[in-house]
Amino acid sequence: MISHFFIDRPIFAAVISIIISIAGLVAMVTLPIAQYPQITPVQIQVTATYPGANADLVAQNVGAPIEQQVNGANNMLYMSSTSASTGNYTLTVYFSIDTLPALAQVDVQNRVSQALPQLPQVVTNQGVNVQQKTQTFLMVLALYSPDGRYNADYIANYANIFVLDTIKRIDGANQASIFGVPDYAMRIWLKPDRMAQLKITTTDIANAVSQQNQQFAVGRIGQSPTPFPVQQTFPVTTTGAFTEPSQFEDIILRAENQTAAIVKVKDVGYADLGRKDYSIRTYYQGKPATLIAVYQQPGANAIEVSKNVRQTLEELSKSFPPGLKYDVALDTTLFVQASIKEVIHTFFEAVVLVVLVVFIFLHTLRLTIVPTLAVPVSILGALIGMLAFGFSINMLTLFGMILAIGIVVDDAIVVVENTERNMVEHGLSAKDAAKRAMDEVTGPVIAITLVLNAVFLPVAFLGGITGQLYKQFAVTLAISCAFSGLVALTLSPALAALLLKAQHGPKKGFFKWFDNTFERITNGYVKGVKWLTRRWGVGLIAFAVVVAGAGWLLKIWPTAFVPQEDQGYLFVPYFLPDAASLDRTAAVGRQASAFMDSNPAVANVTEVDGYSLLDSQNKTNYGVLFVAFKDYEHRKSRELQAPAIIDAARKAYANVQDGTIIPVNPPAIPGLGIVAGFQ
Repeated sequence: MISHFFIDRPIFAAVISIIISIAGLVAMVTLPIAQYPQITPVQIQVTATYPGANADLVAQNVGAPIEQQVNGANNMLYMSSTSASTGNYTLTVYFSIDTLPALAQVDVQNRVSQALPQLPQVVTNQGVNVQQKTQTFLMVLALYSPDGRYNADYIANYANIFVLDTIKRIDGANQASIFGVPDYAMRIWLKPDRMAQLKITTTDIANAVSQQNQQFAVGRIGQSPTPFPVQQTFPVTTTGAFTEPSQFEDIILRAENQTAAIVKVKDVGYADLGRKDYSIRTYYQGKPATLIAVYQQPGANAIEVSKNVRQTLEELSKSFPPGLKYDVALDTTLFVQASIKEVIHTFFEAVVLVVLVVFIFLHTLRLTIVPTLAVPVSILGALIGMLAFGFSINMLTLFGMILAIGIVVDDAIVVVENTERNMVEHGLSAKDAAKRAMDEVTGPVIAITLVLNAVFLPVAFLGGITGQLYKQFAVTLAISCAFSGLVALTLSPALAALLLKAQHGPKKGFFKWFDNTFERITNGYVKGVKWLTRRWGVGLIAFAVVVAGAGWLLKIWPTAFVPQEDQGYLFVPYFLPDAASLDRTAAVGRQASAFMDSNPAVANVTEVDGYSLLDSQNKTNYGVLFVAFKDYEHRKSRELQAPAIIDAARKAYANVQDGTIIPVNPPAIPGLGIVAGFQ
């Protein structure tokens, strides 16, 4: 028997368990941490801009050529696109979960390049961007000026140059982006009446700017070959691309001959330095701010990313200009950290309870040690399997480990109890009793392991998002059970042969009372079973009642994809009728922000006007609030938790229809909705 080998060589058995434990600890440090497993398809996003075009022109001239080429990419599930009246085009391509994001991005990039010759020249000049994308917010960072020393343009430009690039270099945060377009641009404002008088069109002005605002390579003085030797060679430099408004205003639009007056840009308009795009307005606590969104990258350790981002911002803030500050407006990992902390507490509580129950039944600490050691080895072994299968430490895998605690001790208990029985009944030494016990229970231990895996593993083959969600839970349990069987065949019999001693004398005190009470309960149960076997009809009726009751409860009990929990934040979208201006949307945003900020449970409110949370597009009639709550320790009362805050919003703003709150009482907030952060 294989167990005899380890009973004779207990050190070898211990070394195997030690190696499993060390490898599990390494895996625990390496595994990514997230709230839930990765269940969303891989997303590749294609973005382009057609300045001045409406949605129909964008769809026909940009969307159609790109989608025709991208359609049919390897492992593609489906794709969706949005063409906005601002000239922006976004195509999101969804791939199966098992697709490597890098390969999917390369495939889409190659297909988009085939469509470039069909796109308008102005679109290709702006560039067509292809990148991996996730819609899950990890953090929202705010840069603002508390005393109003800097305007929004300055803050956005500073964040784009000095902060965003540094954040992107953090492992797991390379998809960070600023809400809106923070780049500076030179805007030329034209006077249509003067243009009509001088018979100058916008095309003439655009061509003149394009031709004269260039970096020209002139050459070098004294460059070989020369007719005679030279002592030095000088490169000739010229004025580069224009950077000042006055330079753009001096661009010549017309000069037909020496007698004709020269027409310049300043004769038909003026130049002004500003932001490239003003389609989004962002505020933090009511003050203009630049917001940086850090997205949850698949496979990244969310908690580690959050920690590194905070450390980086702290270092960068030391060189901020006076009057410029930052704040972490939203950090979704706080809920993950709190959840994992509670699960870890539950984990240790479960270990204590299991050890206590085992001690009560086995009566001695020596016997309790053997099954207790099986728990950490089996759990750490499960971490090895999680790393091998590409899992993460999340709510479901941790829950699987908690459930496994009560299962993995069973095999070790069987070994210990059977070894003790052989010592008492046959008067054998601990070593001989362990060998005889393993001859009797090796088959059952293997059978138990296989049966448990047969129960859990089928869950891993469920289809759809639900199957993907619970796959890690089931596989974690199955791996724990497999390592439990391995420990029961190696370490447990070796320890039993070393630690067990023959029991002497009758049991006394609590243990005697417990054994007697447990024996009476067992006898009563046996009598009840005998009575029920003689009246099997009663048993069938009782079984039918239980099944009917379970079906009735299943029908009336509320259902949800995941349990509803207060995650410490809310996403509050608001929207107005189509074609509503950004000014109207901003007015609504200020009302919604003031309403949320008035709640004592709210820590801060971040406002983004002109951004649609539903499809991640810039739309003038959409906006969203990121509402962060105070720490859980400061809002333990029921009225300060997310459900109560949502109820307060519903009472203040009337009826809820299709997830949208329709206001009837002032202040009127059209289309205020609470859609995320409370799951």
